[in-house]
Formats: sequence, C-alpha cells, structure tokens
Amino acid sequence: MSMTDRLDPELAAPLDTFLHLTGGGLNLHDIPATRRTMDELAAAQMAKVPPITGITTADRQVPGPDGEVFVRIYQPAERPDALPALLWIHGGGYVLGSVERDDLLATHLAKVAQCVVVSVEYRLAPEHPFPAPVEDCYAALKWLATHTDELGVEPSRIAIGGASAGGGLAAGLALLTRDRGEVELAFQLLIYPMIDDRNVSPASATQPDTFVWTRENNRMGWHAYLGREPGGADVSPYAAAARASDLTGLAPAYIPVGDLDLFLDENIEYAQRLLAAGVPTELHVYPGGYHGFNGFAPGAEIAQRFNNERDEALKRILHR
Repeated sequence: MSMTDRLDPELAAPLDTFLHLTGGGLNLHDIPATRRTMDELAAAQMAKVPPITGITTADRQVPGPDGEVFVRIYQPAERPDALPALLWIHGGGYVLGSVERDDLLATHLAKVAQCVVVSVEYRLAPEHPFPAPVEDCYAALKWLATHTDELGVEPSRIAIGGASAGGGLAAGLALLTRDRGEVELAFQLLIYPMIDDRNVSPASATQPDTFVWTRENNRMGWHAYLGREPGGADVSPYAAAARASDLTGLAPAYIPVGDLDLFLDENIEYAQRLLAAGVPTELHVYPGGYHGFNGFAPGAEIAQRFNNERDEALKRILHR
C-alpha cells in the first residue's frame, strides 16, 4: 500500500493546499525565501482564527550565552499565586520558525493547561549552528527556574516542550539539564521530535519520501544545525538526542507522531529506550498522519484527537 493510500482522507486536501501555496513543498535550498513564505502562510492562518481570551502576554529579554534571548510569557489573566510552567520551543527544522509563528499555540497551551508558558526565540541555523540554539533554550529555562517567585511558578512543576525541531531541542535540552544539575524538570512534551541526524538517506523505491518534511529537507536541516554533514561520528546527544547512550534520570516524556511521518521510527525507538531506562513515557502513533498534520488540518477528527490527547497529557502531568 502506498503512502497516499494510507493517508487519512481528511488530511488530503490540506496537504494539497500546502503544496500549492509553497510551490510544491518546503525548499531549504533557499532558506531566507522559505522563511518569508512560511511566515506569510502562518500570518494568514492566524488572521482567520478567533483570538483566545483570558491570557495575558509580556515580552522580555533574558540573559543568554551571547547577549540577550527574547522570550514571550503567557499566563492566565485570573490565576492562583502559583502555577506550573512550560518552556515552549518552536519548530522549523532548526532553520525556520519563531515565537510569533507559535503565538496561537502557546496561548492555547497556557489556557488549556492553566500554566505559565515561556516561549523562547532561539537563534536559528545555519547562521547559528549547534550549540547556539540549545544553549539559548537552556538560558531561557534557567531564567525561568530562577525567577519562579516573580513569575508565580511552582518550582517543582516546570516542563519543557516543542514540536518537530522544537521537540528535538527539548529532548536535547532535557539531557543537558539533567547533566548540568541546575534545574529540575517535571515533564518533556516531545511532539514528533526531530532527534536523529542519521535518518538522512535519500528517497528510493524501497524507502519512499514523506509528505511535508522530506528526506532531503531532513538532511539539509541537520546539515545546517550541525554545521557539517549529518550522520558522522562524534555528534553530541545535546544536538541529536537519539545519540545519547544514557537516558536514565530524565523527566517523564510524552511522544505523539503520525505513522506517515519521517520521524516515526526514531520516535518509537527513543520511546522504547526511555522506557528501558526507567523513564515514564507515553507514546502515541496516529495512523494516516503525516508530519505536522495536527496543525495543517485542525478540524480533522485525527487532528482533534491528537491535540486533545496532547492537551490532556500536559494538564495531567502539570497538575497531578
């Protein structure tokens, strides 16, 4: 059965629309142009969505490894003295995306999980390869953890999360945070995370290409992030979490992914290894779902299920 035959029927039209609007899909051969295209598409999509009420936002510059790091803070307008917190890391293959593009999602997560969300504007590759992005995320996390009184955050209930490359950064950040021993994490929300730089073989008859995020996109994204050809020796687990040999002592994890996503195998393997290391881990595989389907087609039944189960997991962990 082909990839197209396995596609959830409700996801076909949104995929066609995406391919049409992007001229056939993402083109990382011209990253600046692709950034502009994706920002325009995101702005158009956000303009159609009713604003989410009851959440206030504030922008801050916090100390970073090389200057300041921009963060946007979301919190319920009416709230108790202490709430859980989520450090949110946007996706985009390590080369695309922004706090602004994830504004609606961060607002939604703050409201649905009744938590403080700190969304971090990490520097992007290829201009700023590893370790700059993950160090920016660590700086934002450390700022959050050391300003819990000011932010009204319960120090024992700090989570990290992200989607795609944001999930990859969150997974690397979880390892880095464990090893530095300065911040205690309660949860890692790894949404179809991009965690293995070795998954870069080209498409072939026996290894079909994937929708939205292709094998070539993956190779180029990893090349930009690592600053060299991916798949080689001595790649840091803080860059590609699948490279980690020791997963013990990590925060509980939630990993959802579609079965037509390029990251399916690496996500399943990582979940298995987390479980084997004694890390409480919940894995959800959604048949018929391609990469990012829950954002492309939020009205589809499979997307509603994905998003609702993600939200419930976040609420359950943060408020238990």
